[in-house]
Amino acid sequence: MPPEHHIGTKFRNLEVTFKPSLRGLIRWIFRHRPKPWPNSVNNNTHPPPPPAVAPGELAVTFIGHSSFLLQFPGAAVLTDPIFSERASPVSWAGPKRVHPPGLRFKQLPRIDLVLVSHDHYDHMDLKTLRRLRKTFHPLFVTGLKNGPLLRSIKIKQAVELDWWQSYRVNVDTTVTMTPAQHFSGRRLWGRNTTLWGGFVLEMGGWRIYFAGDSGYAGLFREIGRRFPGLDLAFIPIGAYAPRWFMSAIHLDPAEAVQAHIDLGARQSIGMHFRTFQLTDEGIDEPVQWLERARAEKGLAPEQFRALEPGQTVLCRKPEPAH
Repeated sequence: MPPEHHIGTKFRNLEVTFKPSLRGLIRWIFRHRPKPWPNSVNNNTHPPPPPAVAPGELAVTFIGHSSFLLQFPGAAVLTDPIFSERASPVSWAGPKRVHPPGLRFKQLPRIDLVLVSHDHYDHMDLKTLRRLRKTFHPLFVTGLKNGPLLRSIKIKQAVELDWWQSYRVNVDTTVTMTPAQHFSGRRLWGRNTTLWGGFVLEMGGWRIYFAGDSGYAGLFREIGRRFPGLDLAFIPIGAYAPRWFMSAIHLDPAEAVQAHIDLGARQSIGMHFRTFQLTDEGIDEPVQWLERARAEKGLAPEQFRALEPGQTVLCRKPEPAH
């Protein structure tokens, strides 16, 4: 028997049905009233990432959107890297960056592992992935049936995973793909033929969750149950308006805070905001709403924060209780 989320040659969500349609897209186009965004915003200046981190430390640098640099002792990881000017199949149209990347590509350390959550243009940027392959030859980990697209840009070191399937990179590192409430497809037709999801990365004694894209669902409680003691979670907080169209596939900040609680994560960091104007909310609304939602749940600011592009935070493993 195939897993429940496999339907013939396609995949499906298990909790909320989302069938993106041309009719729904047209309705949104004619009804939506997007808040104005600036054409561009300069990044604030932040110290560069450290050249190395000590045992028990993890340096996290926000590049922008869902792209993070994770530096472990002796290894570095990228999540959904996009350095391109547009999240689009063409260079002359489509969502354009408002914030430049928080790091220049040339500032990256040697990259050992790249996590690619799904095939949407703002998460799977082939131009960036091709450049990473040429420069660093890292291992790429993604969902089922995304391999052919990666091989089309000559990426041969690609591992495709199903939900809850794990891959042991080495004695110190394991990647598990986790469910997400979302969809896939790079065109208006042929949806859901490749698998979307998030990842739990167990590396160097750290247990880290990267959500990819997702609406709110019970899957966060299940991930927390299967992976207790998450040190850090990366959870999307933007691209949520209007809710009638986006709620099935994108968390709003209040749902993101609830997902943090469901996961039982020690700390969370917001993502998927302030870089590309994909939906109708204002550029600063996700962070402002996150602050209110966090306060309503009695969480301290360091328990769920939003970083600026280029900002690095140094995380340390807590001392074991005696």
